[in-house]
Amino acid sequence: MTEMKIALVGNPNVGKSTIFNQLTGLRQKAGNYPGVTVERKTGTFTHQQVKYQLIDLPGAYGIHPSSLDEEVVYRVLADPQNSNYPEKVVVIGDPFNLKRSVLLYQQIREMGLPAIFVINMIDEAERAGLVIDVQQLEKVLATKVLLTDARAGKGIDELRAALQHQPGEYATAFDIPEEYTASVAQTKQITGARNNYNAWLTLSQKHHRYLPADQADELATLRKDQGINYHRLQIQETLARYTKLDQQLATAVKDTTKKRENATARLDRLLIHPFWGYVIFFALLLLIFQAIYTWSGPFMDAIDSGFAWLAASTSELLPAGPFNGLITDGIITGIGGIVIFIPQIAILFIFISLMEESGYMSRVVYLMDRWLKPFGLSGKSAVPLMSGAACAIPAVMSARTIENDKERLITILVTPFMTCSARLPIYIIIIGLVIPQTKFMGLDLQGLVLFGMYVLGVVAALGSAWVLKQVMKTSYKSYLILEMPTYKYPVVRNVLYNVWDKTMGFVLGAGKIILAISVILWVLGSFGISERFTNAEEIVRMENPGIDEEAFENRVQSERLEYSFLGSMGRAIEPLIEPLGYDWKMGIGLISSFAAREVFVSTMATVYSLGGTDDELTIRERMGAEINQNTGWPAYNFASGISLLLFYAFAMQCMSTIAIVRKETNSWKWTFIQLAFMTGFAYLAALLAYQMLK
Repeated sequence: MTEMKIALVGNPNVGKSTIFNQLTGLRQKAGNYPGVTVERKTGTFTHQQVKYQLIDLPGAYGIHPSSLDEEVVYRVLADPQNSNYPEKVVVIGDPFNLKRSVLLYQQIREMGLPAIFVINMIDEAERAGLVIDVQQLEKVLATKVLLTDARAGKGIDELRAALQHQPGEYATAFDIPEEYTASVAQTKQITGARNNYNAWLTLSQKHHRYLPADQADELATLRKDQGINYHRLQIQETLARYTKLDQQLATAVKDTTKKRENATARLDRLLIHPFWGYVIFFALLLLIFQAIYTWSGPFMDAIDSGFAWLAASTSELLPAGPFNGLITDGIITGIGGIVIFIPQIAILFIFISLMEESGYMSRVVYLMDRWLKPFGLSGKSAVPLMSGAACAIPAVMSARTIENDKERLITILVTPFMTCSARLPIYIIIIGLVIPQTKFMGLDLQGLVLFGMYVLGVVAALGSAWVLKQVMKTSYKSYLILEMPTYKYPVVRNVLYNVWDKTMGFVLGAGKIILAISVILWVLGSFGISERFTNAEEIVRMENPGIDEEAFENRVQSERLEYSFLGSMGRAIEPLIEPLGYDWKMGIGLISSFAAREVFVSTMATVYSLGGTDDELTIRERMGAEINQNTGWPAYNFASGISLLLFYAFAMQCMSTIAIVRKETNSWKWTFIQLAFMTGFAYLAALLAYQMLK
């Protein structure tokens, strides 16, 4: 069986992913291109004894890169040594913007790559009154031209069969201007380009990071000596191509009516209206929040109960001892901590996929870009930031829709500042302890403080984004170049593939890290070497004669935790956290809540001799009566309570988020910078608050 590597190329929003899914089905995988965070999707299928490896390249408007996505397309197609270099290219075109798609096809052919041309969404074209003369277009392009309706699967079989088609001899559509022929010849000599057009492309690129240093230096010297402006070369090529295409395509495509565009225009008058557009968008966000927070609740409760039952059942089957605890409290609980996020991730990406498939996501970008741009963010950052109010994990993952590398990275780094649902149990308990139940301007004061914590998260996220904008440098200046696609009914197959891909990416990628840290935390909390740990039962019985059995068990649990490795760590960091108003017991809560912020509540229940109960009122009453042995004051007074609220508002106390940031950025450097910045900022804010209020 022979093998062939095929690349799918096309402008954004032409249905390229739908064709990819139709051809490959579930035989696909996602990853990143080497050295960058741009997603790489590959898949396989077999047809007539040929095994095809399909590479879904990022959307591009042309070969001249204006973003990291487009640079990836250029580097894959221009370098025969690239591991993703294809033997043939399938260019997907939009019938409503055919000239732009043909321009991309021409550039690819003139680079020396064989290609076929596919016009997708032909059903919409027919409804809109577009008539395409396929035979004339095949003469212009010197290749096979196919018509597809990928959403319905029409034309896919013909596309499979056409992959073995050998394109005809292609006549160059772009003549290199005479004033640059000498420079192109020199570029060809410097770089060893395959033909003059590849040399022209190299000469007209803004960056040459892919070239060896000596070649890049020679090329920079050549451009400087010849006074060559790369941007002017790109404009000359585009204008020259469009001038010819206007003549060649004049009779190939006939537009008899504008029905489809008019329907889209009518919807846009409402959905991107300067007032109603924002009302509809925020109403949709409210629906998404409610769905993530409430619809996922029963599923998450079922998962939680299922894993609790599994842990209890396993504990009964296995003999008592460390191995039992490792399996039940470490591994099973750790896996449960991974799986429990699946409902939130799936629900979020169902909505995001529906917004993308329908064409509405482009409208969201348009609406929000003007408000987020001053902070170094993109209009596409709105969805991750707002989703962060439910859970930072799916929110960070949703930042993949942002093409600009700098804006995507800033979005990922600041999204964890948004107040997520995991912080809510901590906020409710601490606010209940330190904020009086009084009215302020007719409103409940505790409710206002809780609202203020959410506002604080937004301010922290935008403020941090502004700082990162000043610090981070990018090779590309960011502009909002946006196409408003026609509205379509979402393709269920695409939505399901996308949800499956993102969900499994989290479970298999970040899950390994989460599970490992869960086991580590279990080991630290379950073992110790001090005498008070090993002889906890005897010591508790001796120090508390006549204690009842339930209280005895709780006290033994608390004693062992205090003198476990985790407890020793809590007491070890006490000098560091004492200026914040915390004692060693709260230190254990800070360490253990690294697994997940909400773990702080159950940890405090254990530390304060309440076993593992999460009953809010009982915990609050016990925490309210706790005395800080260092100060002699209530452990949770106004100063320490505000300090703790600020610490949890800003600190990166969530290993799941750290894991997913590492996965999405493909960089430990930025993950550690984020961890250090958020933790340092949280410490400073908590320190100032306590010292000023105590």
